[in-house]
Amino acid sequence: MFVILVYDVGEKRVNKVLKKCREYLTWVQNSVLEGELSEGNLKKLKFEIGKIIKTEEDSVIIYSFQSTKYSTREVMGLTKNSQDIFV
Repeated sequence: MFVILVYDVGEKRVNKVLKKCREYLTWVQNSVLEGELSEGNLKKLKFEIGKIIKTEEDSVIIYSFQSTKYSTREVMGLTKNSQDIFV
């Protein structure tokens, strides 16, 4: 499935959350990551993030799509993280 994850967490936890998310997803913009994940890896990521954040202070939103068949992605302005693969 395709996943978009956005987060707004306390300053002390930002680096930990970003590092954990980058193990599974591609960073595309400040506090935004995206990528393909299996259901198992999504559950694992959610569990691991849950151990880092403080639910009374932090917010993590995960959008998941079974298919990107009918979606488009458009970047206006600067692309923060090029997803091109160089060989």
